[in-house]
Amino acid sequence: MTRTIPVDSTLEHGYDVRLLRSDFAELSQSWAERSAASRKNATVKLDRRYGPGEKDLMDLFLCGEKEAPLFVFIHGGYWQRGDKAMYSFVAESFLKAGVDVAIVGYDLCPSATMASMAGKIRSALVWLWQNGAAEGINKDRINVSGHSAGGHLTGIALATDWPSFNLDVPKNLIKSGIPISGLFQLEPLLRTTINDALHLDESKAKALSPQFLRPATTAPILVTLGGGETLQFHWQADEFVAQWSTFEAPIEKYAEPDVDHFGVVNRLSSSESEIFRKTLAWLR
Repeated sequence: MTRTIPVDSTLEHGYDVRLLRSDFAELSQSWAERSAASRKNATVKLDRRYGPGEKDLMDLFLCGEKEAPLFVFIHGGYWQRGDKAMYSFVAESFLKAGVDVAIVGYDLCPSATMASMAGKIRSALVWLWQNGAAEGINKDRINVSGHSAGGHLTGIALATDWPSFNLDVPKNLIKSGIPISGLFQLEPLLRTTINDALHLDESKAKALSPQFLRPATTAPILVTLGGGETLQFHWQADEFVAQWSTFEAPIEKYAEPDVDHFGVVNRLSSSESEIFRKTLAWLR
């Protein structure tokens, strides 16, 4: 798609946060190594298929406690990068606290569109509801979270009317939502190179922005991010909380001090962090 909207340098640096980390390659490698170790040291069911796409798979980490809550984590990567295998380490703190974890993969751009990704996440959650008992997880305690692009997809899930998507699924499928460093308004991305792979236009950007949807649930929502993130990510969180506060679902914002867009994920995997403690308290 030929670019028709000029790149705005302020938005480019505000949203393409990899540019702010000279050690991004090393950080990614450390996550991959930690995740490989996590899979070896946990009870895990790898690559459970929930859809026909190449990456329509999820990994289930089991804490071993009966009727444990389930923490569903959707990875980021601007809908065009990343893989579930890099994020296994996120499960560590939750397993220690008696929480099961599902880490969801999904097909990325350019093989998938953002609209199809929204459908994939819905299908993944339906799969968890339908197969939870067979997999040893509690389908009645599904809590949804995700980082960055995964935060956006968490917002989409919270705005989903589940019975209209699948008649077998209850309206209250999701018991709580915890988007992390989410992107709730997509229009600013049109003025960045991030959109070169997404192929969004103004109409699609608005239709796929949780900011302009409404929660289809009364489940509590905790909007989180790193305190050291860019002004653009704080604006995204503040605007989203202000808008969704007008609806029935209770919603709060929390910024984890002194960490950036990637540091907040590291903190989530630590049992000693405040963001982990708040997330744990949010699970139903």
